[in-house]
Amino acid sequence: MSKKVDKMMEEKIAQFVGVTGATVKDARRYLDKYKKVEIAVDAFYNEPVQPRQSSIPSASTSKLNDLFNKYKDSDGDDITISGTMQFCQDLSVDPEDVVLLAVAMELKSPRMCEWTRKGWVDGWKALGVDTIPSMKGALLRLRDKLGSDPEYFQKVYNYTFEFARLPGQRSLSSDMALGFWAILLPHGLQGGALAHINPRSDDDDAMIGVEEEGWREEYSDWWSEFITERNIKGVSKDTWQMFLEFVRTIDAKFEKYDPTAAWPSTIDEFVEYAKGGTVRFSSHLS
Repeated sequence: MSKKVDKMMEEKIAQFVGVTGATVKDARRYLDKYKKVEIAVDAFYNEPVQPRQSSIPSASTSKLNDLFNKYKDSDGDDITISGTMQFCQDLSVDPEDVVLLAVAMELKSPRMCEWTRKGWVDGWKALGVDTIPSMKGALLRLRDKLGSDPEYFQKVYNYTFEFARLPGQRSLSSDMALGFWAILLPHGLQGGALAHINPRSDDDDAMIGVEEEGWREEYSDWWSEFITERNIKGVSKDTWQMFLEFVRTIDAKFEKYDPTAAWPSTIDEFVEYAKGGTVRFSSHLS
């Protein structure tokens, strides 16, 4: 029983450290007092005086190599599909969870379900973790950052195109693109990373102080329907990247969209699709 309790505490400490960057000593102190990780983390951030760890914890190269060897193909040098599935199971994370896109960028994964030893070791060391429990903590931190940090969201979003594109292909298949939009957009909208940006001109006096609503969740469904109905086969890198800017800056009624600007034609056509006088569009904006 004692060994089981010690193991549970070790996992809690690793998660606490992964989220807060605190020392193991401070993690144990908060967990002894508050028991549950979520409550302890909340207390850590809300107490007026907190001994914070200023640097990223050091991670063991040998431990990371041992973990890599556990998951890599027996007849190859990389971790591929089977190892990735086992890794996700050990992390208790769905293989289609959006946070794994952030992990893919941090570990420089060359493509889906593929991890190199160098990327694995360097990436996890940069995050300061070297065990499954501490990696679980790092995933909590990355999930929050991906949802709330616009700059980080954009980095992961842009990396996703390269990561998901098939070797030798210049575009991303529409099915693949829609799948990634379906997990990225809701996460960014809910966390604030895709909060509306409303650029104003100097003569926009009448609008100063007025909060404009931008992209809505249902618009993501319209975008998916548009891509499917128009039978668009592939999404170019330009369309992928510009779509993110479009989502962040478009007004709720699409009234300020400038068709003469350098938007990809796919986005031009989508705006016409959305503004085409449909009952659906009018009812949502009334």
